[in-house]
Amino acid sequence: MGSVFRYVFGPVPSRRLGRSLGVNNLPLKICSYSCVYCQAGRTVVLSIERKPYCDPGRVVREVCLALEKLKDGVDYVTFVPNGEPTLDSNLGVAAEGVKRETGVRVAVLTNSSLLFMGSVREDLGVFDLVSLKVDSVFEDTWRRINRPFPGLRLGEVLDGVLEFCRGFGGDVIVETMLVKGVNDRREEFIGLGEFLEKISPRRVYLAVPIRPPAEEWVEPACESVLVEAYSVLREAGLDVEFLVSRERGEFGVVSDPVSSLLSIISVHPMRLSDVYRLLEKAGDPAAVLERLVHEGRVSIVEYRGEQFVVRRISR
Repeated sequence: MGSVFRYVFGPVPSRRLGRSLGVNNLPLKICSYSCVYCQAGRTVVLSIERKPYCDPGRVVREVCLALEKLKDGVDYVTFVPNGEPTLDSNLGVAAEGVKRETGVRVAVLTNSSLLFMGSVREDLGVFDLVSLKVDSVFEDTWRRINRPFPGLRLGEVLDGVLEFCRGFGGDVIVETMLVKGVNDRREEFIGLGEFLEKISPRRVYLAVPIRPPAEEWVEPACESVLVEAYSVLREAGLDVEFLVSRERGEFGVVSDPVSSLLSIISVHPMRLSDVYRLLEKAGDPAAVLERLVHEGRVSIVEYRGEQFVVRRISR
């Protein structure tokens, strides 16, 4: 039986946002970056062209239906697709509709790359919380770790971040992913701190890859580097928190367990133990998972000693 949910998934436990009902407003991995550490895999379509990818009315209806099914409610409805959410020109309309019809706070996780566009800044102005990604303020490092669309320039990206933060009335948080041998030098942290001082985010999260990355060679920065980065950013007057451990809490379902699993892992690879718990309502979890692997819909991969279930997407 097919799921009635095309866009909505979860809720999922978020280390930043509590219990979060996800909205995947893109049809596939469309992004302005192809980050080496991306848990959603390599980018299928690399682009900076905004298009109307989602149906805002259906997004709102699905969110309302999901919230009706959930007993405990959620902390946020979060636009977090398997790509860059601001590439969807209907993003602002969808978020505004969700806020109006549900009263639930809305959040978005963006890689910040398109904030030089006025239309993107306007759309993001609808949200209660915007999570910005800034992995480096140095052009060479930025290109190596984020592998941006060829036409992008880091200077205009950072200028867009500054322009947005000057006019935004909601909460801004920043996430920086630290990858061993790429952006883990002290000079990186000093430059990052000097830039982030200008936008005064509510909090800066220092993260490392904890799920299977797009490129097999990617490794987390070591603990001593994390401590150094924390110290440098604290000296810059920033509120800093580590984002280096697994999320706590249960993954929820708003449709049948198999459809929910496939929707979640399109964006968010899941540990094998969490998958078994989610699939318990579908019968024998191991048998269901074995069938999905046999059908070529999912894969089981290992990363740093843990097994994860990831979505297999036909390109």
